[in-house]
Amino acid sequence: MSQPTDTLTGTVLAGHAQYLIATAARAPSVHNSQPWRFRVGPRGIELWCDPRRKVQADPIGREMLISCGAALFGLRLGVRSLGYQPVVDLLPDRSQLRLIARVSAGAAAPMNGLESEMVAAIPHRHTHRGPFTPGPLPAGLLAGLQHDALAEGATLAFVEDALDYARLARIAAAARRSDHDPRAQAEIRRWTRSAASTARDGVPAAALEIPAPPQPGRLPQRDFDLGRGMARLPGGGAPPAATAILLTSGDRRADWLRAGQALQRVLLHAAGKWVFASLYTQPLENAVTRALISEQLALPGHPQMVLQLGPAHTTASTARRSPGELMN
Repeated sequence: MSQPTDTLTGTVLAGHAQYLIATAARAPSVHNSQPWRFRVGPRGIELWCDPRRKVQADPIGREMLISCGAALFGLRLGVRSLGYQPVVDLLPDRSQLRLIARVSAGAAAPMNGLESEMVAAIPHRHTHRGPFTPGPLPAGLLAGLQHDALAEGATLAFVEDALDYARLARIAAAARRSDHDPRAQAEIRRWTRSAASTARDGVPAAALEIPAPPQPGRLPQRDFDLGRGMARLPGGGAPPAATAILLTSGDRRADWLRAGQALQRVLLHAAGKWVFASLYTQPLENAVTRALISEQLALPGHPQMVLQLGPAHTTASTARRSPGELMN
């Protein structure tokens, strides 16, 4: 007697659980906090959020769920790399708010070329904090990234007007005033790691940019160094080639998860072309500031992430916790 389809595909995923979880866990997360857990069961792999790793500036968990959405896309892509279509049950149990999704394997189907490129980019995809490399972006890439966002139920809007960029830069600069808040500084210290640290979470010294004067065309970076002399990345370099804002039509839990999935899809597509993104969460931590960005730039939705994109030739990705540490 043949096995039921759900049991068979659950067995397939369980046999590759370590690989699938490692693939999902390469997702970006605020301060590399990695706020996720996984549970392997007979019906597939469950993704859970981990509120213990939620950052202080994220009281309602918006950024935590964006991070988990990014991990969900990685889990889906991992299933594709095994030759199956992923089947996703999003927010499947209202009594379990920490349960983000249950992913199982559907029909067999080979990956397409873009999916293969994204899988190959997973090991070197990283949040870019150092200088960009001079040169243009690959032809057609920006349009492709917009298509990626749309495919995940989001919108990627490029900030091309000089006046709009100036408005965004002013708002981002104002948001940096929170760097002087003792509670914000304590949070930064919690999530930064010295060069000697062996921790596999947080932002390592090798990924911190040495503080420098504001750079034309570059939005102000959050100060992770705080005068400690830990930073190792040089400043300067070419300005970013494009500035974009990731938007969703709504602003609830499911929308934040869509934003995360769109974000990781965009980032992996770009990384497959050796184009990387600096991610700016600080201007969006405050609801009033988010509304101001939307109003000032006349955006067609709710801003969830600000990105600056540019070419770079580096594989300095930050460490991740092992799959064993992430499994319930």
